[in-house]
Amino acid sequence: MKRSLYLAGILILFSQLLNAQITAPQSTGSDVTQYPAFSENDDVFIFCTTDSTAEVGALTVSTALEGTKTFLWEKYNEETAIFEFFVQESSDAASHQISNLGNGCYRATVTLESTTNIYRAWVFNNWTLAEGSVASSDCESFSLAGAFRATTLTYYDLSDNTPVDLFKDVKVQWLDGSEVVSTLLNPEFFDPPAEDGNFTLRVYDKYGCEARSTVAYESLVTQASFTANPMEGEAPLIVTFTNTSRNATPGYYEWFFYRDMDEITEESQGASEPVDSILIVAYDDSPVYTYQNSGRYLVKLVAKKVTQTHTCVDTFALEKLIVVDTSSVVVPNVFTPNGDGVNDDFVIMFKSMKNIEITIVNRWGKRVHYWKSGDIQDPENARTEAVWDGNIGGQKASPGVYYYDVVGRGRDGRKQTKHGFLHLFRDK
Repeated sequence: MKRSLYLAGILILFSQLLNAQITAPQSTGSDVTQYPAFSENDDVFIFCTTDSTAEVGALTVSTALEGTKTFLWEKYNEETAIFEFFVQESSDAASHQISNLGNGCYRATVTLESTTNIYRAWVFNNWTLAEGSVASSDCESFSLAGAFRATTLTYYDLSDNTPVDLFKDVKVQWLDGSEVVSTLLNPEFFDPPAEDGNFTLRVYDKYGCEARSTVAYESLVTQASFTANPMEGEAPLIVTFTNTSRNATPGYYEWFFYRDMDEITEESQGASEPVDSILIVAYDDSPVYTYQNSGRYLVKLVAKKVTQTHTCVDTFALEKLIVVDTSSVVVPNVFTPNGDGVNDDFVIMFKSMKNIEITIVNRWGKRVHYWKSGDIQDPENARTEAVWDGNIGGQKASPGVYYYDVVGRGRDGRKQTKHGFLHLFRDK
C-alpha cells in the first residue's frame, strides 16, 4: 500500500516534465528502456571503461526556470524499489551535474517555488576485458584463442521492479593490422604467413565500447622464392640466382638444377625406369651457375625454416625455363675491304659455339686465309668475329670470288658446317 501511494505521488509531479531534461555529453552510447509494465520509458546512457570497478558516469540536468532553484538527485534502489537521496544543491545556474556515478537510475527534481520538474535517466559503466593467445602453430596452420568478460547491463521496471537486460550485441574480430581476418573467437588459419607479426583480438558492442588484446605470432614457416638473371642467352650462359626467400634458416637451401627438358622428355619416352632428371644439387644461399650447353632448363629451390620443434619446407620454381640458345653460324657472302668503314671486314656471326674454324680459298683452291677459335667462353664478345680483313700476306687480295669453309662444334653438341662463295669488292 505504501509503495502504491509513493508511485502515485511520482506521477502527479510529471506536470512540468517538458521544462527539464537530463543529458550525458560524456557518454559513448545511449539507448532507451523498454519497461514491461511502467508507462514511461527513460533514456539510458552508456560510459565505456576497461576497469570493472570504475564509476565514470556523469549526468547533467538542464532547466529553463530562472532564479534560485533546488536540484535534488535521487538514485533508484533495486532492492527496496524506491528512489533514495543522492545529493542536493541550490543554485541560480541553468544546469547541474553529478559525476563518478555507479550503475543505476537517477532522478533529478528541479524546484523553483511552486514549480517542480522531474526527469530520470539510467547510467551504466560498460566494461569489457579481453585476452588472446596463440593456441597452436605448425607448418600447415595456426590457431588463435580468445576470451573475454563483459558486464551485464540490467535496468528495472519502475512499477514492479522487473529486471531487464540491455542487448549489447557483443561481437569479436581478429585483426592483422587494420584488416579483419576472422570474426570467430577461436579461429584457425591455414597457409600461415612467412613472417612474424601481431594479431589483435577486438571485442566490441553496439554502444561503441570495446576491449583489445594483442598477441605476438612467431612464424614457423618459410616462403621460397628467387630470381634468375639472365633468363636466356647463348652458351656459355652465366646465370646469377638471387635468393628472395622469406623467413628461411640460412644454410638450409637446396637448389636443384635440372637437365635439358628436351633431353629428359626424349629419354622418358618408352623408358621402364624413372629418368634421372637432376643435373646437380647446390647448397649455396644464392648460387651462380654457368650453363655450358644449349637447352631449356628448370631450376627449383627448396627452403627450410628450422626450429627446435619443427622443420617447415617450401619449394619454388620459376614459371619460365632458362633458355640457352642452340648453336648456329651465319656467314655473309659479300664484303668490301675498301677502307670506307662499312663492311670492311669479313664478319661471321654465331651463337653458342664451343669452337669454330674457318678456311678461305681462292678460285684455284689455294688457301689464302685461316682463322679459328677454341673453347669460346665470352658470349658477349663471341657473337661476331672479324675473321678476315681482305689481305693476303700483307697485300690486298684481288677482287673476285673466294670460297669459305666453316667447321665448328656447338655447345649443344651439334656439329656446324657452312660452305659457300664469298664475293670481295673494292670499288667505293
